[in-house]
Amino acid sequence: MTHDNDTPLRHLETPEALRACLPLMRELRPHLTDDADFVERIGRMRHERYRVLAAMHEGQAVALAGYRFQENLIYGRFLYVDDLVVSPARRGERWGARLLEALEDLARGAGCTQLVLDTGLGNALAQRFYFRQGLLTRAIRFSKQLGTSAA
Repeated sequence: MTHDNDTPLRHLETPEALRACLPLMRELRPHLTDDADFVERIGRMRHERYRVLAAMHEGQAVALAGYRFQENLIYGRFLYVDDLVVSPARRGERWGARLLEALEDLARGAGCTQLVLDTGLGNALAQRFYFRQGLLTRAIRFSKQLGTSAA
């Protein structure tokens, strides 16, 4: 297996590039089954400053992070990580750490005071990874399903 850690991280902007990352995004979000719907969702989310940062290899994403800048009364200005996923075949190559480091740099450069993400309570492997990266548990998020709209 090639460890191409010299592969640059880049923002995916075009519909073609976004479609190329959909197979990897499905590892994290299996309900995303339609290419056109995925690209349309990203288009709508861009109005909320959502972006996708990815490492591409041979035309496919091997690691990606979806994020946005936000501001609220709890954190002030912060970078929120919506999605962070590494191809199962590429885990252990530091892609997750590289993405988080790049996101921290982007956050600092934008004047953010926090980097925030959510993970499922049952996702012990991700939690262990986040703790190793210096992220701490500071809250529990509550949610309530309100209907049957598409996720």
